[in-house]
Amino acid sequence: MKEKLTLMIPGPTPVPERVLKALGKHPIGHRSPEFQEIVKSTTNLLKWLHQTKGDVLTITGSGTAAMEAGIINTLSKGDKVICGENGKFGERWVKVAKAYGLNVTTVKAKWGEPLDPESFKNLLNKDKDIRAVIITHSETSTGVINNLEAISKLVKSHENAIMIADCVTSIGACNVPMDEWSIDVIASGSQKGYRMPPGLSFVAMSQKAWEANERSDLPKFYLDLRSYKKAADKNSNPYTPGVNLYFALEEALKIMKEEGLEAIFKRHNRHMQAIQEAVNAIGLTLFAKEGYGSPSITSVIPNNDINAEEIRKYIKNKFDILIAGGQDHLKGKVFRIGHLGFINDRDIITVIAALEASLDHMGVLNKPLGTGVAAATKILINN
Repeated sequence: MKEKLTLMIPGPTPVPERVLKALGKHPIGHRSPEFQEIVKSTTNLLKWLHQTKGDVLTITGSGTAAMEAGIINTLSKGDKVICGENGKFGERWVKVAKAYGLNVTTVKAKWGEPLDPESFKNLLNKDKDIRAVIITHSETSTGVINNLEAISKLVKSHENAIMIADCVTSIGACNVPMDEWSIDVIASGSQKGYRMPPGLSFVAMSQKAWEANERSDLPKFYLDLRSYKKAADKNSNPYTPGVNLYFALEEALKIMKEEGLEAIFKRHNRHMQAIQEAVNAIGLTLFAKEGYGSPSITSVIPNNDINAEEIRKYIKNKFDILIAGGQDHLKGKVFRIGHLGFINDRDIITVIAALEASLDHMGVLNKPLGTGVAAATKILINN
């Protein structure tokens, strides 16, 4: 049944029926009072999700558009910035920053390990001219969660720097209290924890970020956040937005509000733990350093030198479940199981059962069939 593909990747993620129905409504005028009410509703719900009293602006574009907007609206050419780099998306930050002529210093960690807050502390203490620290919170290329809270607190004590964070796969999955952690810019995308299709991205801005905006001289037009703020203050949008995506966004955020933030975070944590316990039980190896696994995705190293792509291919062809592969030098060496957004306990048990069955078929399952499912089920029932 090829039309029943289950997505267990870090994005796009599964979409609830209610959201799909909202997406399929007839479009309305984006300057109409009816649409303004939707903008007002989604703006308030986005602030709730980000745990902020500041601005959360919606852009029709991908998560990378939000990342780029965060840089070009707060920094100037030649500014000194520190970029954290411990995976594919940390590398993307470096590329965007250099594309705009920023003076980039990188703090690196081996793929699979978290960024060390002390490295940021040392650089910040040495140079008062640093204008921003830029990191990826949940590094989905490796399955690692970085300590955004600790790094952001270090930035707060700096005279000039702001904290810019890619929270594309952490918003809606784990606790990211923007105001409490003093994060200045958060970028995210609709196809992740928001439980809706790709097409919208979001940029949250603190007051300190807006102050940085006043001196920013990097070129911008479509991604000029001043235009979005001016329009958002009137419950509008500066350009033609994805109207039907707004319908989906409103419904998705309502569903999230019904579940509640604490329940959302607890569910993602349970699913992460269940998959980790199952992987360990069947003798596979977790790629992320212990204690730093992402609540959004788990990266796994196969045993017996089997190519990870063979496992992915078999699971997709036999069970119609799509899991993610390794990126760059990790291709063929790891596979990644997504548990982000609209994922329930049944999905977790199913993907573990499919993994065990695939390994058994390949003759490399070293434990009795069902060992992983039993381990995962124990976590799901008792937590």
